[in-house]
Amino acid sequence: MYPTYNCSPPVSSHTKALLTLDSFQKGGDGNGPSKCDNQFHSDKTLVVALSTGWFNNKSRCLHNITISAKGQSVEAMVVDECDSSMGCDADHDYLPPCGNNIVVASVAVWKALGIPQNQWGLLDITWSDA
Repeated sequence: MYPTYNCSPPVSSHTKALLTLDSFQKGGDGNGPSKCDNQFHSDKTLVVALSTGWFNNKSRCLHNITISAKGQSVEAMVVDECDSSMGCDADHDYLPPCGNNIVVASVAVWKALGIPQNQWGLLDITWSDA
């Protein structure tokens, strides 16, 4: 049994989170089109998914957030949810639920932050609404 969450830590001007990597394009790592616009997004696009609590019933859909790490910042658009409340089923590609403090980012976000490719995967960041 995996832990599930319906809430996330409060959002501030420097909300702590973990940045992970995923593809939002068709045939990529994601399990379908984005929840905000029912579209796929190129790996070259600055897009993210947020944990369920931060996604907040689509209230951040198609809005930008500012992500900061290692002295760099980038704005990315929220297009999807990283489901913290459910997982381990076909709809979630049999993956465990997302943590409650996750920002899932496209390749473009990692590149814009200047993170070397051999360090992509998991990174401590801060974020805020743009």
